[in-house]
Amino acid sequence: MRTSCPKGSNLIPVAFFVWMLLAFAILWIGNFTNLDMVLADHYYNFTTGKFPWKRDWFVAVLMHYWLRTILIVFGLGFILRDIAEWLRPKSNPVTQYRLAVVALSAALVPSTIAVLKRFSFSHCPWDIDRYGGDYPYIRLLEEWPAGMEAGQCMPAGHASSALWLAALAVFWLPRNPAVAFAVYTGGLLLGFGLGWAQQMRGAHFLTHTLWSVWIASVIVGILIFAFRRKIAENSANLTFRSAEIPKWGNSVPD
Repeated sequence: MRTSCPKGSNLIPVAFFVWMLLAFAILWIGNFTNLDMVLADHYYNFTTGKFPWKRDWFVAVLMHYWLRTILIVFGLGFILRDIAEWLRPKSNPVTQYRLAVVALSAALVPSTIAVLKRFSFSHCPWDIDRYGGDYPYIRLLEEWPAGMEAGQCMPAGHASSALWLAALAVFWLPRNPAVAFAVYTGGLLLGFGLGWAQQMRGAHFLTHTLWSVWIASVIVGILIFAFRRKIAENSANLTFRSAEIPKWGNSVPD
């Protein structure tokens, strides 16, 4: 059974426009405002010369270590479940494609952010001279001083351990886009929350976290758009086939 392209395809130019608008907004915040510094100042104690939350059990152990570890294991579980689903004969194709979106997100979101972070120049707050470090604060679009060591601190890596959860929205598509959008947003907010915990410790500036959220939203969004036709077509086919099965007690035509 063939189906027409889902109406969701009309959202592609809208999503692209929103992503570009948000990217410019993050660039503006980082290069033309002092919000990064204001928030870092808020969590830094200039009297003691320390970030008081740096070694706090809640943010340093629970949020940074244990929650990240749990989310990594959770992501690996989705990847293995997806592989098993594709290897299983007569598997539900809708489940296969939905799991593919989540598994690819769990792999691509953290790995992409990790690669970009490795090639970034930006330093973490606790490395900045204003907060007891050795390096000056350099904005993203400012010229980098020759010979200065790269900081490799942007985008925020810790947030990526949760940001891929936005992909769980695919389990509510195409039938319930409102719930799907809520789950998508919730996953991004959870990742932002983990990033904020790192900001409290002096490990990241706000824009580091915002760039991670932006990157994850684009990756997950692209994957959902890429698989949307297959999910919609197979959902329609399953509905069509189930409608052909007589209900219990109904006579079967000769």
